[in-house]
Amino acid sequence: MKFLLLSLLLLVIAVVYLGMGHSGWQGWPGSALQQDIVLQIRLPRLLLAMANGVALGLAGATLQIILRNPLAEPGITGVAGGAALATVLAMYTGWLLPVSWWLPLVGMFGGAVSLLLLWLIAGTNPSGTRIILGGVAIASFSGALIALVLNLAPNPFAFQEWSLWLMGSVANRGWPHLILMIPCLVIGALLLFSQRQFIGAHIFDPATLRSLGFNSGRGSLFVLFAVTLLVSASVITAGVVSFIGLLAPHAVRLLGIQRPYPLMVWSAVAGALLMAIIDMTIRLVPTAVELQLGVVAAFLGAPLLVFLLRRPYGDTHA
Repeated sequence: MKFLLLSLLLLVIAVVYLGMGHSGWQGWPGSALQQDIVLQIRLPRLLLAMANGVALGLAGATLQIILRNPLAEPGITGVAGGAALATVLAMYTGWLLPVSWWLPLVGMFGGAVSLLLLWLIAGTNPSGTRIILGGVAIASFSGALIALVLNLAPNPFAFQEWSLWLMGSVANRGWPHLILMIPCLVIGALLLFSQRQFIGAHIFDPATLRSLGFNSGRGSLFVLFAVTLLVSASVITAGVVSFIGLLAPHAVRLLGIQRPYPLMVWSAVAGALLMAIIDMTIRLVPTAVELQLGVVAAFLGAPLLVFLLRRPYGDTHA
């Protein structure tokens, strides 16, 4: 635990140092230009990456627990696809500009519609399998509609802009994006905290869960709504970033943490650390065009997914 916190602190120091320029540490506060670089560019980018990591790590751990599936991740509910589809449609129709403050509400509306469809498909007393299959169907359909919208893009510039946004990135983001993210993150985390006993009871089978007096339908609705809020907020501020919600919980499990509530908390910390490390890697890799965060995350996540699939189910189950 201390290693994770220390790594996070060292990462913050390293990013701030890199923001001061290549000539070495100039001392704080430094020149006005250095202050602007750190406070207006580097710091909000770092904090936004960490906030997205917290949201995705927390959402991923929660889904793995309640679905009893160690390979579950936020995209499996279809919420991310619904939020992305609604945002792209709003920009495609010209109803909203890419910098509009209404986009967060549009993205959350898309995520909420996906959640409603998932609830209708899975039923009022959903099982983990029905939620996964319904989420995969919604995600696939949303992906097909997004591809159709991109195919009908009015010009190559719009196609490129929307495609890059869908790949995920925290570049060219600032304090306004972080201000949009934080309330959603806090509300989603509080909702999950209020349902911590229900989530923790998923270490038992469904029959035992019902015998303990939990209302699975209502509890699942609260949990999925919280996950929807977290994932939608991540999509509208950083685009679609895959695999962080899968990587973070398993990284925590490698440290021996298996109990549901600690797993959720430390998955949020691990998610923040992973996102910050990936974003730092992107900034340090010398490429003509900056790599997208979602692309690099997929490069790391896909091999891990193959590795987990080759392991016995019990070795990864929470």
